[in-house]
Parts: sequence; C-alpha cells; structure tokens
Amino acid sequence: MVKKVVLSYSGGLDTSICIPLLRERYDYDKVITVTVDVGQSSSNLKEAEEKAAKLSDRHYTIDANEEFVHEYIFPLIKANGCYEGYVLGTAIARPLIAKKTVDVAKKEGADALAHGCTGKGNDQLRFEVVFRTTNLEVVAPMRDLDMTREGEIEYAREHDIPVPVTEAKPWSVDENIWSRSIEGGKLEDPAYVPPEEIFRWTASLEKAPDRAETVEIGFEKGIPISLNGKKLDGVALIKKLNEVGGKHGVGRTDIVEDRVLGLKTRENYEHPAATILLKAHRDLEQLVLTRPELKFKAMVDDVWAELAYHGLVDDPLMADLNAFIDKTQERVTGFVKVRLFKGNASVIARRSPNALRFEGSLDQKSAEGYAKFYGLQARIFKKRME
Repeated sequence: MVKKVVLSYSGGLDTSICIPLLRERYDYDKVITVTVDVGQSSSNLKEAEEKAAKLSDRHYTIDANEEFVHEYIFPLIKANGCYEGYVLGTAIARPLIAKKTVDVAKKEGADALAHGCTGKGNDQLRFEVVFRTTNLEVVAPMRDLDMTREGEIEYAREHDIPVPVTEAKPWSVDENIWSRSIEGGKLEDPAYVPPEEIFRWTASLEKAPDRAETVEIGFEKGIPISLNGKKLDGVALIKKLNEVGGKHGVGRTDIVEDRVLGLKTRENYEHPAATILLKAHRDLEQLVLTRPELKFKAMVDDVWAELAYHGLVDDPLMADLNAFIDKTQERVTGFVKVRLFKGNASVIARRSPNALRFEGSLDQKSAEGYAKFYGLQARIFKKRME
C-alpha cells in the first residue's frame, strides 16, 4: 500500500529538506507539498513551486489571500492584535495554513501530515493544534532529528537542494501580507546589531524621504475600507499601506519575546500597514467608546492576542471574546489621518459620527459640588495621620 504524507511547504530550507527526509527516515512513498498563499511575494511563491516540482511527488499552491484578510486580519484589527508590544503576524497566519494543508490531506487520502517546525519554536504548536483534530499521523522531521542549521545546509547540498541561506547568513524569513519576520544565526543574539540587508519592506531612516506624508484611513464598524478617500478591498488596502509606510521606514520591530515554551527569543519584524492601521484603529476607538468600555476592552484584547499567539484561534474563548469585540466595533466608524515620517506613524486628526465628545454648553459652577467630595477618603486619611 502506498504511504502518503502531506507537507506544509514554504520553500525554505527546513521544509525543503523535509521532503527527502520523509522518504529516507520515515518511509513515505509519496510526499505531497502544499504552499498556502497568504501574501508572500510572487518570487517566493514561484521559487516554492519550482522546488516542489523538483522534489515532491505532487504540489498544491492555494490562494488564501482574501480569506486571510477577511477572516483573520480584520478580527485582529478589531482586537488591536499585539503581543508583548509587537504586531501579531506569523502567528495569525499559521492556523489558516494548517487548515488548508489538512484539506489537501483529506482530498489526497493521505496517511500523515507533516511540518518543518523545530522543537524550539511556537509554530509546531500552531500547526499541530489543527493537525491533531484529524486522525492522521503528525510528523515533524526537524524536531525529531534535532538538526542544526549548519547540518541542514550541508544536507541540502548533499541532496542537490538549492537553498537561499549560507552559514554566514542563515536568516530564516517568514512572510505574509501583514508581516515579515527575520530570525536565525547571529540575529538570535540580542546584542547583535541587525545588518540593513535583512530588511526588504522598510527603508532605513537615512533613506526615508525628508518630507512627511499624510494618509487618511476610513473605517466602518472597525474594518478599514478606504485609503485617502478611495474605497479599496482589504488586500489592496494593506498592500498599498505596506508600500507607502515602508517607504517612510514605518513598521520595524526589534524585540525579545516570550515564546509559548518559555524561551526568550530575539525577533525582527517588518509590518508597515499593520503599524499604521492598528494605530489609527486604536485612536478611533478612543473617540467613540466609553472609558469603561476601553478599560475592559484592553483586557479582552490582551487575552485575544495571547490566544492568537498560541495558535488557539478555535478555542471557545476566542469566539466569546470576538462576540464582545464585534459589539464594540458597531460604533467604530469614521476616518483617521496619520502622518508618516522617518519611521514614525502619528495620528494627527480623526472624525466619527459616533464621537462621544461633549459639544454642548456646560454650567461650570455645577461642578463645585462634585469637587467637594472628590478625594474625600484620602483627605480624611491624611487628617487622621496628622
């Protein structure tokens, strides 16, 4: 009987060497690869397809851009999705990629699902929380075989597998329409200054324009719907803001984050559109939500981000949180103007038909009674201590 395994395939070093490893070490007869397009560059997708044509027995490329934006990124914007101070990017794409891989495995009648994640990172959990909803075997060659980056590069050379990394520059890059992450090699050292060459989406401050640019973003019920007065679908709007924001050096993050396993890891990210949209969205919320709503929603957003970071987007709690968030977003409609300059995105104006700004006349004298009681307990305490 032919043994089939379906591999979630990025075209990078890890997943490329998984293909021969699945045959050599795990005795699979057919290795089927799946690349899910969530906004990678066309060159990356083409490279993955070309490698897969050479290495695997069958390959699928699945366009999931619209689904990614509407079903994952839009809820993220509503929830101001940040984890430990940076925009969620890689994490939010993994469940969708895993689900599409499972769909192919069912179509192919496969015996197993595979991924190229190591045992040190978060992605193994994000993939397997989806993979293990099936009755299929789950295989993780990189984790099982405990290969070093240098060992992987050597193995690729021995098997005539073209790889874009070297021992000197062993960067591991993950990219989707919302975020680009760069890690590996010397970048793992928090004291190492990243070379400019690792960045692709964002200009350095030295090369960013010397003139500021202002963009106006329109929101309807928490979702961005227009840019500079022109209505755009989500994919087009995010791509355009990545281009405009990146030109001004907006959206670089260099952070030490806490992984799910407890490891502290240095990561570098680029996310121009995400930086601009989340800053604008938060600002509009400040205008239309009440103070108690904002205070409570900040706690909800924090829990939402942690679940998303852990890959638990199908946890019942996530649906509960989204129900509350969606209710608050009914009033998050209006526009926000953001000034882009030398790496900064600064909100300079906002307007909403649902603004809670008080515009009537106020009898200032009437506030005196409130002032007499304000801080009363503290005043009593201080008097008792005298």
